[in-house]
Amino acid sequence: LQCLLNRERRAPARLKEAAKRPSWSSALTAPQPIIYNPMPTDPKKHNPKGCYSRGYMTHFDDNAALQSITFRLADSLPREMLVQLEQELEKAPEGTREIQRRKQIEDWLDTGMGCCALQHPEMAETMQNALLHFHRVKYHILAWCIMPNHVHVLIRQAAPLPKIVNSWKTFTARWALAHNARLGLGIPGKRFWMREYWDRYIRNEEHFCKAVEYIHQNPVKAGLCKQARDWEWSSAHPDNDKDSLSHVAIFEKKKGLAKKLQHI
Repeated sequence: LQCLLNRERRAPARLKEAAKRPSWSSALTAPQPIIYNPMPTDPKKHNPKGCYSRGYMTHFDDNAALQSITFRLADSLPREMLVQLEQELEKAPEGTREIQRRKQIEDWLDTGMGCCALQHPEMAETMQNALLHFHRVKYHILAWCIMPNHVHVLIRQAAPLPKIVNSWKTFTARWALAHNARLGLGIPGKRFWMREYWDRYIRNEEHFCKAVEYIHQNPVKAGLCKQARDWEWSSAHPDNDKDSLSHVAIFEKKKGLAKKLQHI
């Protein structure tokens, strides 16, 4: 616990140090697929796996790829519902199963099942600080949204994706369990996050804009706020848009990605 507290105290200083590094936007271009490499990566430390699977979920790991990532709390969906979903998907065409699975799970998550520990302001702030902690070091965070029982993040990675996600989960899980009783988070057992996560690499400009739009509009879709900019734990919020692609008005303009970046 003392180690966690010490790490929390050091976090603001590290964020200030990160803020001194050069901005990423001047180096960003728009090839297809969208994969950039303005931040040097050490091949000895990061040997990308490409496409791989750790069970039934497929992941993609590549140097400087843009990745849309979603991960959820361990109790966010009852196992019985997931088993029933898999039985129903067996009747669907094989090529459509993954899309249907993800859409149904996302709809269920937005209903607010489970303890929804991330809705507590202190827990949400800790989660947000964890996302921003290695910004411009191991990745560039472009958009994010912390929902009551899951998290959406859009990053350009400069380190192995599994290690990036694990760093977020490990720190926040320890913090949550240590403060569970004090904050009344209602976390059942000792497991905070589901082991797996979803990731999708961004293919092109249209996919990029749709991913940011979905991330920012998720609280609106779930009925948590009227406008994306009203959700405090999102890059769409005015207090959080200093160094990310979070100006909602930008994505309402039908212009090229390079022109969008000029307005930031």
